[in-house]
Amino acid sequence: MSDYIIEMLNITKDFPGIRANDNITLQLRRGEIHALLGENGAGKSTLMSILFGLYQAEEGEIRKDGKPVQVRDPNDANALGIGMVHQHFKLVHNFTVLENIVLGMETTQHGMLRMEEARQKVMALSQQYGLLIKPDALIEDITVGMQQRVEILKMLYRDNEILIFDEPTAVLTPQEIDELMRIMRSLAAEGKSILFITHKLAEIMAVADRCTVLRKGKYIGTVDVKSSSPQELAEMMVGRKVDFKIDKEPAQPGESALRVRGLSVEGSHGDKKAVNNVSFDVHKGEIVCIAGIDGNGQSELVYAITGLLPSTGEIKLNDAAIDHQPIRKRNTAGLAHIPEDRHKHGLVLDYDLQQNLSLKRYKTEEMQRRGLIRFDKVRAYAEELIDRFDIRSGQGPVTSARSMSGGNQQKAIIAREIDINPEVLIAVQPTRGLDVGAMLYIHEQLVRVRDEGKAILLISLELDEVFQLADRILVIYEGEIVAELDPKQTTPQELGLYMSGSKRQEVHA
Repeated sequence: MSDYIIEMLNITKDFPGIRANDNITLQLRRGEIHALLGENGAGKSTLMSILFGLYQAEEGEIRKDGKPVQVRDPNDANALGIGMVHQHFKLVHNFTVLENIVLGMETTQHGMLRMEEARQKVMALSQQYGLLIKPDALIEDITVGMQQRVEILKMLYRDNEILIFDEPTAVLTPQEIDELMRIMRSLAAEGKSILFITHKLAEIMAVADRCTVLRKGKYIGTVDVKSSSPQELAEMMVGRKVDFKIDKEPAQPGESALRVRGLSVEGSHGDKKAVNNVSFDVHKGEIVCIAGIDGNGQSELVYAITGLLPSTGEIKLNDAAIDHQPIRKRNTAGLAHIPEDRHKHGLVLDYDLQQNLSLKRYKTEEMQRRGLIRFDKVRAYAEELIDRFDIRSGQGPVTSARSMSGGNQQKAIIAREIDINPEVLIAVQPTRGLDVGAMLYIHEQLVRVRDEGKAILLISLELDEVFQLADRILVIYEGEIVAELDPKQTTPQELGLYMSGSKRQEVHA
């Protein structure tokens, strides 16, 4: 029997204008956790999509247990015991959690669905691996973190032995990440083999046995993680030495730019309020971070401020009330928003890159004449942002947004929102899915915007990011602000106590 359960040998894959995979070889040992590391657009997700049957390679061979196999589609992959959790979840939003897990593997009798046995198996897996779910909840009503659990349970329900995780921790809280690491180790101990795409070097060091690095579609090398270091991996990934810290002077807060008083948002089911009587200020020249475990009202708070959800209370931008203003007027008044869900609220996926980059500017005099869009100006503007923010796309400004890697989609949103020179920038998980080089660049951009006297409201689940960027930390728990902390005077452990509801302060705006 071969030493490797899966081998991808000399894989080459082309898309219009770009070679995504250039003669790449990847070998997965039985029972190991193998990390796949690379910058945004390095070809990691493409390579895994070939293994899962979503794409077909132009050249190369896939072997399982030493024997060549054909993976024409995901059904072939599942038949070979290969499962995949995608970076952007493949879920039917108007189906329940249980229906999504068993979809394609339903048990029927006389043409009727029999869900009793499936429910028992799903709940047993849920308990076994600590992936707690609400089986009868609709996907559209649950948090992104819980959707992640549904995707993992889909693989476990199918008894897959080769598990592909594409950026699995991008939407999880620190506690959920620790739990996922534990689950991955236990799966490997049971003999399952895991391919783990990530940008987070700390996670590779914590859980992976070996790591393969890609750069710009090419194979750079495979290293044993125990004999490597984050600095070495980062240098292999970006091709240069990486400084993990950013230079950040103490904040010089000015007057209030965003004022929130008594803000409340109803819960999705009309029972408990998602946001309950929240008050705070964000001043010019500071970054205020709202920290909390996913699902504690952060999303609803942001949606209320940006106009995506109705609310009660008062919202002021530079002393002007905006709580009854439509979304566009809030934008033109100086509010910018980097949303948590780039597909749902950040991009029009069927538009090309230049159209998406100009969404906040196409009504300006510069970009239209007598009501007609000046496409030459749109193109020139897009090319400038693509160059300045290093947005990688196979066909430049006319690349379909849907075809771009997740990290480059995120860069496009950040470029568009920062470039409108907002008074207040609301950044929700701004570095989700970004590699270490791009993440540090975005952090530098946010600090630059702050130092230009703008106000930034940051919502982040990444404690490293919170302590790296925040001038003040507001902790949200069950829709209420339960603490205001100075990042220089607190620790991740103390912050975790407030985030879990074990500790709280009396907070006054």
